[in-house]
Amino acid sequence: MKTLKIAVIALILSFGISTAKVYADESAVSGSASVDVMSNYVWRGFKLSNSYVIQPSVGITYGSFGVNLWSNYDGDYNNRGELTETDLTLNYTFSIDEISLDAGYIYYGLEGIDDTQEIYLSAGYDTMLSPAITIYYDIEEGDGAFITASIGHDLELANDITLSLGASASYNMESDYSVGDYNAFHNGDLAASMSIPLGTNITVGPMIAYSFPLSADAKDAMEAVSDDGDKYILYGGVNLSLSF
Repeated sequence: MKTLKIAVIALILSFGISTAKVYADESAVSGSASVDVMSNYVWRGFKLSNSYVIQPSVGITYGSFGVNLWSNYDGDYNNRGELTETDLTLNYTFSIDEISLDAGYIYYGLEGIDDTQEIYLSAGYDTMLSPAITIYYDIEEGDGAFITASIGHDLELANDITLSLGASASYNMESDYSVGDYNAFHNGDLAASMSIPLGTNITVGPMIAYSFPLSADAKDAMEAVSDDGDKYILYGGVNLSLSF
């Protein structure tokens, strides 16, 4: 069943890419492809791997609409390398004065557990530290919301190198399938990354992040789900991106 669902996802993305090619002469069409090689897969404060992961992604945007396909390859899943997750994201972005809005849908194709789906709405404000808030709601396996608030700042260094610094905090509202059946603050994240141009459309950059629990409920959930029960997680890797 999962293989069939992933095939459908791939077909949808292929259709989106083909459609974009039809309108290739339109300046509103753009695409991107990237791959992250990370020390671990960390998601919403949970350490979901005990080894390195490779995370490729490809996306197409046309005007305000976007489609993205993302996967996670675990280098030591069940003592062998295996694709453990493939996600499809559809989104629509627009802005009202200094406020940017992003509404979207995520399909999570998961190995070993039931697939699920989320809808989300994100709002950001164009001011100092670029504050943003995102609300996710599981519409299939879960029955609750997950909220993240973030700030960030980019520093332009020499030779067009960019240093990005960010911090976020999350709150769980009984999102029992993905996080846990409780209402409390969940996790905080501190992150730093660099973007180093290798040409007109290619960038490479190291990244490092630190995730930590913000409540006793979150600690219990992380101990139960994370690999080795890790709650305080330092992880990092490198990203390679291509825009077209």
